Amino acid sequence: MYYIVYGLLYLVSLLPLRVLYVLSDAFHVLVYRILGYRRKVVLGNLELVFPEKTLAERKKIASRFYRNFIDSIIESLKMVSASDAYIQKRVSGNWEVLNDLYKTGRSCQIHLGHTFNWEWANLAGAKEMHYTFLGVYMPIKNKIFDRLFRKLRSKSGSVLLPATDMRKAMIPWRNRQYCIGLVADQAPANPEKSFWLNFFGKPTPFVTGPETGARAGNIPVVFANIEKPRRGYYKVDFTLAEMEPGALDRGELTLRYARYLEKVIRQQPDMWLWSHRRWKRAWKEEYISLWIGE
Repeated sequence: MYYIVYGLLYLVSLLPLRVLYVLSDAFHVLVYRILGYRRKVVLGNLELVFPEKTLAERKKIASRFYRNFIDSIIESLKMVSASDAYIQKRVSGNWEVLNDLYKTGRSCQIHLGHTFNWEWANLAGAKEMHYTFLGVYMPIKNKIFDRLFRKLRSKSGSVLLPATDMRKAMIPWRNRQYCIGLVADQAPANPEKSFWLNFFGKPTPFVTGPETGARAGNIPVVFANIEKPRRGYYKVDFTLAEMEPGALDRGELTLRYARYLEKVIRQQPDMWLWSHRRWKRAWKEEYISLWIGE
C-alpha cells in the first residue's frame, strides 16, 4: 500500500507548481469558506493576540493564513519529486550564520516557530549548512504517511529524531558536531513541567527541553524565522541568540525566544500556525514556581 500511495503522489507532484497552486486555491475555498476547518480556533487566537484589530482585519489575516497553510501542504506534495536544486532555488537564507558557527567546532541549536514552510526550509538547510542537521519529528499514527514523511524530510540528508524518545535518539550525537532544529512553540504535554510566561499578554506554558539542553551542554542557540517574499519562495532569517547559554539564568533563553516569536508573528501574522491550540492550558496559582516572566 505504501508504494501505491507513494507512486500516486509522485505522479501528482510532477505537475508544475503553478498548476498545483490552482488546486491550493480550490482547497482554500473548501477548507476555509465551506468546511470552516478550525475556524473558531483560528479567529479566537487572532482575537487574543490582536484585540486592537477589527473583526474584518482579523478575518483577512485568517484567510491569508489558510492560503499559506494549504500552500504548505501542496508544497510538501511537490517534495515527492522535487530535486535538491529545485528546493534550493526557492529557499534562500543567511546560511553563513550557521556555517560560521560550524567553524568554531561547536554544535548549535535552532529555535523556530510553526512558520511556513518549515518542510522546505528543512530540505534547503540540510544542503546549505556544513553541519549534519538533526530534525526532530512527531511520529504519525498512520504508518504509511509516517514512512512517507520520514522519507521526504530526510531526502536532503537530514537525520530525523523522534520527539517521543529524544533522550535515547541523542545518545549517538553526544560527542559529535551537529545542528538540531527545535520547533519550540508547541503546547507542552504537561503544564506542571513547563516554563510559564506572558505570551502576547496571556500566561502561557513553554517546553523546557530546548533551553535545558542548550544550558546543560553550553550549546550556542540561533533563532530562526521564515519569510515568504512571494508565492513559492521563502527566505530563512537566522539570528545568533546566545553563544554561552550555560551562563544564563534559568528561563532567560526561553523568555528571549518568546519575545522574538512575538516580534516575528506581528511582522507576518499570516505565516504562523493559528490553527494550533497554543493557549489551551489554563494558568493556576500552583504553577507560580514555574513562572519565568517579568
